Amino acid sequence: MNWIFAVLIVLAAFLFMEFMAWFTHKYVMHGFLWSLHKDHHIRDGRTFEWNDVFAVIFAIPSIVLIYLGFDQFDYRFWIGIGILTYGMAYFLFHDVYVHQRLKMFKNFSNRYLRATVKAHKEHHAPHAHYNYGFLIAPIKYYRDEFKKN
Repeated sequence: MNWIFAVLIVLAAFLFMEFMAWFTHKYVMHGFLWSLHKDHHIRDGRTFEWNDVFAVIFAIPSIVLIYLGFDQFDYRFWIGIGILTYGMAYFLFHDVYVHQRLKMFKNFSNRYLRATVKAHKEHHAPHAHYNYGFLIAPIKYYRDEFKKN
């Protein structure tokens, strides 16, 4: 497979996962599986949360696709890599940076990161029913951040 095509597949899968994460977060995590997600909205210092089960659920298609496409490095392999890459970005940004589950990466001056973190922190406010994305926030947060000098 052409490497440019492989890179495009990885990028498409990565971007599709942001949509899937938004959709799942809004309609599944804040819907019928709230019982697994609600402990994520309660900061009590625990190392593991029931919410971590979702990471395992999201990993399954990645593992299966990488396995099925590994012999010939076909499109399934690259879709699996895109999902894996999204999962790694999600973990580093959401769990490590935003929620400081590992005490690393503090206080970046990057406007994109500050805007996205603000949107996510507002999502965690009591009775907030918005900002379900993980890596892409509503445009108003970026606009506000870039107006600052």
